[in-house]
Amino acid sequence: MEKDKKDGRKGRRVVRITGKMKSPDEPRRSKADGENNNWEQENQSDTSHNKSPLLSDPWKPCRRHRAVVKELLLKLRCCLGTVCGIEWYGYAALGILTAILSFLMDLSVAKLLRAHQWLYTMLEGNVLLQFLCWTLYPACICAIASSFSHNICPFSTGSGIPEVRTMLAGFEMPHYLSLTNLFSKFLGLICTLAAGSTVFLGKVGPFVHLSTMVGGYLSNLCTLIQRDKKEKAAGQMLVVSAGVGVASCFGAPIGGVLFSVEVMSSHFALRHYCPCFFSAACGALTFRLLAVWGGDGETLQALFRTNFPDALPFYPLEILLFAFLGLLCGAVSCCYLFCHRWILRFTKTNPVFAKMLTTEKALYSGMVVFFLASLTFPHFAGHYMASKYTMKELLTSFLDSRQWTSQSHNTSEQLQPLLEWSSSGTSVYFSLVFFLLMKMWMLVLACTLPLPAGYFMPVFIYGAAIGRLIGEGAAYLSSTGVTPGQQWASVNPGGYALAGAAAFSGAVTHTLSPVLVAIELTGQFTHAVPILLATLLANALSRSGQRPSFYDALSISKRLPHLPSLKKASPQLPSTPVGQVAVKSVLLQKAAGPVEAEQAVRTSTEMQIPVVDSYESQILLGFVLRSELLTFLRRWKTESPEKHLDEGCCIYQTSIVISPHNTVQEAHSILSLLGSQTLFVADEGKLVGLITWPEMKRILEDLAKEI
Repeated sequence: MEKDKKDGRKGRRVVRITGKMKSPDEPRRSKADGENNNWEQENQSDTSHNKSPLLSDPWKPCRRHRAVVKELLLKLRCCLGTVCGIEWYGYAALGILTAILSFLMDLSVAKLLRAHQWLYTMLEGNVLLQFLCWTLYPACICAIASSFSHNICPFSTGSGIPEVRTMLAGFEMPHYLSLTNLFSKFLGLICTLAAGSTVFLGKVGPFVHLSTMVGGYLSNLCTLIQRDKKEKAAGQMLVVSAGVGVASCFGAPIGGVLFSVEVMSSHFALRHYCPCFFSAACGALTFRLLAVWGGDGETLQALFRTNFPDALPFYPLEILLFAFLGLLCGAVSCCYLFCHRWILRFTKTNPVFAKMLTTEKALYSGMVVFFLASLTFPHFAGHYMASKYTMKELLTSFLDSRQWTSQSHNTSEQLQPLLEWSSSGTSVYFSLVFFLLMKMWMLVLACTLPLPAGYFMPVFIYGAAIGRLIGEGAAYLSSTGVTPGQQWASVNPGGYALAGAAAFSGAVTHTLSPVLVAIELTGQFTHAVPILLATLLANALSRSGQRPSFYDALSISKRLPHLPSLKKASPQLPSTPVGQVAVKSVLLQKAAGPVEAEQAVRTSTEMQIPVVDSYESQILLGFVLRSELLTFLRRWKTESPEKHLDEGCCIYQTSIVISPHNTVQEAHSILSLLGSQTLFVADEGKLVGLITWPEMKRILEDLAKEI
């Protein structure tokens, strides 16, 4: 039956109702269709992903214009798809957008720092006003950053790297990838960096988090415009984002990718290498091009360009000094990590600090920053710490290849770094030692501030100060002729500073990527071998005794379900036998009929249902897919002939079966490497249970709560 209502004059919508006469056997088919309604709904989800969201045509306003836009987008997608995959355009866009954010952040911070320095200079002659300007400016701006982050998005405080590592491990933390978090973290980080060397914090960690948030949105966009959705596209984009964040901060693509391999991922897949390097190269190139167009240079060059001698960069015997420097940095890093873990526990257990960090974050940030700024006041203790220097100027002065101790006080241009480090006749060695002693506990205290902040650049500069002290000592000994055999007339203290920066930052983070970051940051390849040696020795000393790294300590303090961190916090927790946590699953025997299969489908939600030889022996034969069971039941309902499970379905053999005596850590590694969702546990061939990826997440969350 068909009924049409038309009105062409007024342009009314045509309503067409169509009907169809039922066939004699339709009641039986309708009954069968009604019984299989749930299974058909499950199958609809399998085919719905093949339809592009751009092709759907729901009723909305401006349908004609929307159709034109959709057609243009589809043509554009086809044109772009002929060159390469859509995801590669996403990787390029990720690097470019992250570099633009980094450049805008540096530009904003530079203007705020210049405003602070201008105001301080204009108050010259009035010590009280200068003190108020020096202390209240960073205190207020950090209080604003803390209050802004707390009220807009509480998840924007801190580094963000521990949370990103947890997400890359397979845990969903949507609040840390939200647009609100991106906005609040970006503005809060600008305020933190505008406080300058007073607070002594950086931007690497939060910028890796920002890059990850940008990557998450680009991944959703790429999935939207692709014809076939890819389940692993989002995870791959997040892995790529970690390397892009470092590359966009320093213009170091190789070091950024290695940082992503070492810090972010427990298991790094080879398929991620090309996307990581491609996106990191796009980010580093865009970051340096923006600097050139902004008047920061004439061509592409390293961010901290050095002028180390190439003819004789170091003497062979200096290798021993670089080795000693590495051991010293390792020992100091152990002390720093111990103090960092202690302050994290103290702020958690002390009721006063715990209450302030929960309810009065802005007040706490303002008080701590005011205290730190008072100590670094140039007319007080800051007189001996070159407190007028910004973070960039501090690192530039440490990397100076000239010997401070042998410079003449009659020259003006050569003494620019020395004027700050030996003002009022103070010895350079005293200033460096005082700087190291003060910045050690000041940096530990600054790590408790509830605002967006990075901690890689501060330890990088701190290590450069250690290397500079050793280099100046070696230069002094060479100039006085104390060294036996030959006169070391051209000892380069800047080379020791570069090696110390890489060694100390690598020891704190338990990584080797700072070696490449230091080389790419300065463009100095002559000291590659000494830097690598110092970093290896520092890592060996810092990793001894299963000490957690800086980021591991943050993960432990926040009780994040990150297995490598949990292992270092409590080695016995990941050693729990799988047999104690394996889940009893619904199973089928190979001779099961349609009734048993239907019962298994209704009672189990697993995509892989184990199949045993018989219910009595429970010898594991393999598994059957849930989709094939649904097809098997549909055929039974429509065709009526009853078959056994092994006749109507394909029984797949399990590639890996673990023993109940295996540990949770081993099961987690297998699930991560294989990328599978189910792992069967059998004892001498007898099925004990199974471990699914959601169940593994729950286990790790329970282990984190036990710390």
